[in-house]
Amino acid sequence: MDRRLAAILAADVVGYSRLMGASEAGTLAALKAHRRELVDGKIAEHHGRIVKLTGDGMLVEFPSVVNAVACAVEIQRRMVERNAGVPGDRRIEFRIGVNLGDIIVEDNDIFGDGVNVAARIESITQPGGVCVSGSVRENVGNRLELAFEDMGEQALKNIERPVRIYNISLGAPPPLSSSTPQAQTEPAPKAKPSIAVLPFNNMSGDPEQEYFSDGITEDIITDLSKISGLSVIARNSVFTYKGKPADVQEVSRRFNVASVLEGSVRKAGQRVRITAQLVNGKDGLHLWADRFDRDLTDIFAIQDEITKTIVEQLKVKLLPAEKAVIAQAPTGNMEAYTYYLRGRQFFHRHSKSYYLLAKRMFAKAVELDPLYARAYAGIADCDSFLFLHYQIDIPVEEILATAARALDLENGLAEAHASRALALSLGERHAEAEAEFERAIALNPNLFEARYFYARACFARGKLGRAAELYEQAIAIRPDDYQCEILLIPVYRSLGRNADATEASRKGIEQAQKEIVANPENPRPAYLGAGALAYLGESTRAREWAARALAIDPDDILTQYNIACVYSVLGDIDAAIEMLERLLPHANHETKAWIKHDSDFDVLHSHPYWQKVLALTA
Repeated sequence: MDRRLAAILAADVVGYSRLMGASEAGTLAALKAHRRELVDGKIAEHHGRIVKLTGDGMLVEFPSVVNAVACAVEIQRRMVERNAGVPGDRRIEFRIGVNLGDIIVEDNDIFGDGVNVAARIESITQPGGVCVSGSVRENVGNRLELAFEDMGEQALKNIERPVRIYNISLGAPPPLSSSTPQAQTEPAPKAKPSIAVLPFNNMSGDPEQEYFSDGITEDIITDLSKISGLSVIARNSVFTYKGKPADVQEVSRRFNVASVLEGSVRKAGQRVRITAQLVNGKDGLHLWADRFDRDLTDIFAIQDEITKTIVEQLKVKLLPAEKAVIAQAPTGNMEAYTYYLRGRQFFHRHSKSYYLLAKRMFAKAVELDPLYARAYAGIADCDSFLFLHYQIDIPVEEILATAARALDLENGLAEAHASRALALSLGERHAEAEAEFERAIALNPNLFEARYFYARACFARGKLGRAAELYEQAIAIRPDDYQCEILLIPVYRSLGRNADATEASRKGIEQAQKEIVANPENPRPAYLGAGALAYLGESTRAREWAARALAIDPDDILTQYNIACVYSVLGDIDAAIEMLERLLPHANHETKAWIKHDSDFDVLHSHPYWQKVLALTA
């Protein structure tokens, strides 16, 4: 049991029972869409931790009271846009209360007056509004550009003493409460300039160059996000427009931003052409446009020039420390950068051949630039998964040393902390691993790998509630990742969240189908998708996808394991047992543990040869 001071956000859906009574399926679908597309991403962006979910609400812990309030306000403002055009009787509206107080932490849950007060504040908040306690108002001070209305001391249910409550104006200053005639509203300072950076189009005529244009887009977003005077829409939101035509004014309305940056990349040999246009979101007029025809070695100089031009055009004050950070290139070797981007693309495909290929790319980047911290982190990640899934003899201490090298070169690199955390979890140094995962998330809340690795580690330890939260947050960061959706299925099932498991299956299948088309030589989307299809009872398609995966890589141990799961769920008991016996001589300790405890194999327990299988797992 642990005590600490924390900012607590409590939220619930207004009129949830009425909405469910009118349309259960429609309400659940709408609520999940709001969480997936907005709420979870905003919580992650502001370093929050979802402690628990109820059918109609959530409890979130933040290490910073400023982050908690900023997150609540951004969610409510965006919900106004999302509800535009939705009939009043079908709108999902939240009430949000925020409190700063002492909490008790036990088994990842939180208790105490700090939590109770937040929940009671939320219960008296108006639909679509945010109310905070006096302790929150005092600690926020003038650090956020918000207007607070003093609602006076309120008697809250089951709270011994009255609590001073402040209502936050989310648009125009709120009217004075008739019950508090002396209430005063502080004027709201001018809002920060805001921008959305759309994915730059790949104009190279080669789909294989997508990794390069995506890498440039992400780097520009990262640089702009480091500027305190600028509000930048996160990568996960803007990348929903990848490969799609986008109307700038519609983008501006959707994300509530004043400006939109769009552009294109053409890479040919050692030359690169980048075009960029900064557009006024209100009227669609160009604020600035330019074309850069340069040597590939100038790529970071181009990114720096684009960032500085945006700062100048939007009249943002760039602090000296921010200027220095933005000007710092991750590597001085452009060929190393290209290898790194390609390695990152391969790594996300998660199969043995791609891990080996990604490792070669990262190793080549290190060979070209021995001081390239991110490339060392990439090598450590590849080694961790090769060790974890494929029993390649790589000592954990060697993986830790590779991650340590990355941290020596760049101590504040979130990717390196996530890499070290993953290796620590493999070595069963769980407390150290958890601290490193939390450090990585604090450094970069939008880092997909930190939450994905952390979720896997929690699942392996049976911390299913936390695993579900982290997988959901990872999906919010990278909505097109089929793996997290499908890996959530057994987590949801174990937690009794069968409706969520069904929804994750459908989404995972849809995303896996796209991955199969894009990378037909990779067995992973086929065997994971087959598992999701089996869960939904689509036996014919499940067997087709399973056969596809086995045809691509029949000797891959993860393919064999997942196909055994598919056969078991479909009731093909003999085929499942045969597949298990085939893979067990090559399975590592973790795979054997999965076989013993995976609920997909429950149907096999009555088979006369099941005890033989268990004997082989010893």
